[in-house]
Amino acid sequence: MQTDQPATVIEVQDLVTHYGEREILKGITMEVRDGEIMVIMGGSGSGKSTLLRHLMALETKTSGTMSILGNDIDDLSAREFVDLRKKLGVAFQGGALFSSLTVGENVMLPLYEHTDLDRKTMEIMARMKLEVVELGGFEGLMPSELSGGMIKRAAFARAMVMDPRIMFCDEPSAGLDPAVASALDDLILRLRDAMGMSIVVVTHELDSAFKIADRITILDRGHILMIGTVDEIRNSDNERIYNLLNRVADSDAIDPDEYLARLTGEEYTVGNQPL
Repeated sequence: MQTDQPATVIEVQDLVTHYGEREILKGITMEVRDGEIMVIMGGSGSGKSTLLRHLMALETKTSGTMSILGNDIDDLSAREFVDLRKKLGVAFQGGALFSSLTVGENVMLPLYEHTDLDRKTMEIMARMKLEVVELGGFEGLMPSELSGGMIKRAAFARAMVMDPRIMFCDEPSAGLDPAVASALDDLILRLRDAMGMSIVVVTHELDSAFKIADRITILDRGHILMIGTVDEIRNSDNERIYNLLNRVADSDAIDPDEYLARLTGEEYTVGNQPL
């Protein structure tokens, strides 16, 4: 039977992650589809940054399964793992450009690391990607000579210089004024449409999320509250989603026994289940 459902490029099943004894992700199941922009949102400490690192194959899980571009990451050899990562691009929070390198040299770094191309070819590829993010002619500048928005765009150029199948963006609009943030949102949409890549974005900016997302994953305390379209998220009757979207403070009462257990370092249980 024919289906119009896009192919899945990332699939996560029952993902559990611990940092020491603390459980961070608690049975996450989700997928990212080919050509979509998936936005991950949640309050502070919800696990969204940890989930992003897992989706980038940078984190060690406790249990569960994950496949990227049809590859079960548990079955990959070291060489296959390196080859897979070449198909992933990352725009780090804050840009993460090397201050001692020019903009062009920063963009060329993945090519230096993962290809045997000659310098001239790498320079041409870097200039092409800088043109895409509207930084043509800026390759000779140092990062210190760029504005905040330009640094973010240069980071996008570096992330896509090897034409990745999937690109990950960590808080791309953080620290930018509304006009610059909106322009960056437009850039994300253009990149998806022009290059046909899937894009995963972690953000706390509601306006940005609602503008760019095909679907949104809402995390809360290591669980997925909901995955849905912008309209489905907006119309949800879940109280915690409502609080997140309307910036309502968490009003959960503090359990005095749990609070005492945290102070003393002892295990707190509800019934027979440790928390």
